Amino acid sequence: MMTQDEMKQATARAALEYVTPGIIGVGTGSTANYFIDALADIKGRIDGAVASSVATAERLKKHGIEVIDLNDAGELQVYVDGADEITRHMAMIKGGGGALTREKIVAACARKFVCIVDQSKLVDVLGKFPMPVEVIPMARSYIARQLVKLGGNPVLRSGFTTDNGNVILDVHGLDILDPVALESEINQLAGVVTVGLFARRGADVCLMGTPEGVRTLTR
Repeated sequence: MMTQDEMKQATARAALEYVTPGIIGVGTGSTANYFIDALADIKGRIDGAVASSVATAERLKKHGIEVIDLNDAGELQVYVDGADEITRHMAMIKGGGGALTREKIVAACARKFVCIVDQSKLVDVLGKFPMPVEVIPMARSYIARQLVKLGGNPVLRSGFTTDNGNVILDVHGLDILDPVALESEINQLAGVVTVGLFARRGADVCLMGTPEGVRTLTR
């Protein structure tokens, strides 16, 4: 029986098939870390990588993979990252590690988004995992009140500051039946930097680790 970590490693290795010559985008988190470690074996195949967080950049550099500024990279062929939850429609909650804004920016620049997860992350309805919202600090109370009106219970992530110098509200208690609409609604609130709903630009491919091996889900 494969452990959860072994499933994550298997999906990370499977994602190497989607790596094309040029510059790729790399996400943040435990499964993305396994992907970076696997990427080191084929690093000669790529020109470098755009990192979605400081932690990811450091791990890439440690493996001798050149980290490239997104402004210098242009369009990326592929972005590989994990998720905290994903549906069969490829909508995701991301941001448990706090890198949601940079992850969303890098994903927007990629032709293909490959999501790598273990099977515990697959859900029918998003929202059991608290949905992160990165906010400008002065807007924290205002945004929290608006999130309560939407039916959520926002909790400040204590002692945490994002790589962008902002704070995160983790929203509990939501059943997100229309993630595209909710993503748009929250993004419109003044002071929101990004909501950790990835639905307008969901994953193109999901590589899901199961005890039987890696399953491939597509839109």
